[in-house]
Amino acid sequence: MTARNRVVVSPMCEYSTSDGRANDWHMVHLGSRAVGGAGIVITEAAAVAPEGRISPDDLGLWSEAHRDALAPIAAFIRGQGAVAGVQLAHAGRKASVDAPWRGGKHLGLDARGWQSIGASPLPFDPSWPEPRALSLEGIADVWEAFVRAAEWADEAGFDLVELHAAHGYLLHQFLSPLSNLRRDEYGGSFENRTRLLREVVEAVRRVWPREKPLWVRLSCTDWVEGGWDLEQSVALARALKELGVDAVDCSSGGLDPRQRIALAPGYQVPFAERIRREAGIETVAVGMITQARQAEEILSEGRADAVAMARELLREPYWPLNAARELGLDIAWPPQYLRAKPQ
Repeated sequence: MTARNRVVVSPMCEYSTSDGRANDWHMVHLGSRAVGGAGIVITEAAAVAPEGRISPDDLGLWSEAHRDALAPIAAFIRGQGAVAGVQLAHAGRKASVDAPWRGGKHLGLDARGWQSIGASPLPFDPSWPEPRALSLEGIADVWEAFVRAAEWADEAGFDLVELHAAHGYLLHQFLSPLSNLRRDEYGGSFENRTRLLREVVEAVRRVWPREKPLWVRLSCTDWVEGGWDLEQSVALARALKELGVDAVDCSSGGLDPRQRIALAPGYQVPFAERIRREAGIETVAVGMITQARQAEEILSEGRADAVAMARELLREPYWPLNAARELGLDIAWPPQYLRAKPQ
């Protein structure tokens, strides 16, 4: 698959649905970034099951109705010349919380909330109730939900699927020894802790068309001693490549409130660079990438194969068009906007 450039609209939760169904907000939010020139536009995390939502207002893809709500959005993104992507996710123990602008607090059963699940009965925050540890049957239900969602994503017209195994959500909860204390085949060793993600990848790759890319987003480190780290991420990336993953989207953190993140412009780029070099797989760099020359250098120096942007594209939906001009390139503008194109 060929994208018109290597700018990726990173998945960003909007907390703006009713029962998980995409609506006009998502059409305008995602569509405007496609009009703005991004090469790849990825939806916010779409929950593969109702209990997999982060908040009651999150996007979902667990039924044909959710598929049908997303289909016109995928069509519009593609119609503007961008690759349409969807991120599939399950929040696990970080589910059942309110939107950030309403405080982001855990929601009880009496306040639109639900019983969360996890790799082990360990809450994300000490003040939260314990999640229910998944049984083997429950684990099978999870990867089956990812498979169904991937099939609906294909039917909705998406070109790319990204599996969300980062930021402390369910697949990441299985990866990290900080959140996975299981004693069965899904806990303990590196092989066991990575088993669920590998099973989900294998199952999704069987139904997701071979000509369409399959990405995985990883938190390359937990930023907590004794947690998931870059060395394990490199080893996992090698395994994912063998299973048919086309690129690793390299983020970090989100699993444990004790994290101490060394924030700086491009602070996660070294993760993408090392995984690309040592695992031999394409990578996406993300995190405080805001300037055109900064992004161009990441790519030209071979540190990553694409750059994903979030908040900067909220501030400036037409960043790719303006970045091209700054770099001395003459690229196509939407014909409706030609009168505004700088000469």
